[in-house]
Amino acid sequence: MASEARTNKNPLVVVISGPSGVGKDVMIDRMIESGQLGFHFTVTATTRDPRPGEKNGINHHFVSVDDFVNLIAADELLEWAQVYDNYYGVPKKQVRDALASGKHVIMRVDVQGAKRLSEIIPEALLIFIIPPSLEVLRKHLEGRGVNTEEEMTKRLAAATEEISQASLFDFTVTNEEDQLDETVKNVVEIIESESMRIPPRRVSI
Repeated sequence: MASEARTNKNPLVVVISGPSGVGKDVMIDRMIESGQLGFHFTVTATTRDPRPGEKNGINHHFVSVDDFVNLIAADELLEWAQVYDNYYGVPKKQVRDALASGKHVIMRVDVQGAKRLSEIIPEALLIFIIPPSLEVLRKHLEGRGVNTEEEMTKRLAAATEEISQASLFDFTVTNEEDQLDETVKNVVEIIESESMRIPPRRVSI
């Protein structure tokens, strides 16, 4: 999905990551609505089931496991990872096309994917979103239907491990409770600042 706000002289690949339930999706939706940057949000392919309100081709490309395996075999994914019981991957073509048109490319991936992307695209800008506390994260996960204590324990343990790796990212932004607009503002400012950096981040894929 692309913003029509403007094109950029030095388009970036921006990798946004963070634990499940931290608010990455709603933050990115707000960034799309704001139209402040010329950007393209990659639509990842995934084998997980759509959540209520999600649309195929808008939020994700929802595919079968067999179709995902075929994408891997055809070398059509920039990176891919298994998260819990599902697969996620970033198609290559849309990234190349967006950069060629002067759009910042925003990727929403898990920490595994962010690590791989930092190796594949060393000049990528990595931003990690963290919750103000694990208790706030627990509340968000409960709101998303994580109701069993076993599943909650699993998610919070994974979040703790991911947060411990925040130093691998260029920037860390806390998504304070009920401060979504401020979080979006902080992320947009980071992207704008880094796009004007000298020497620039030269991205090639």
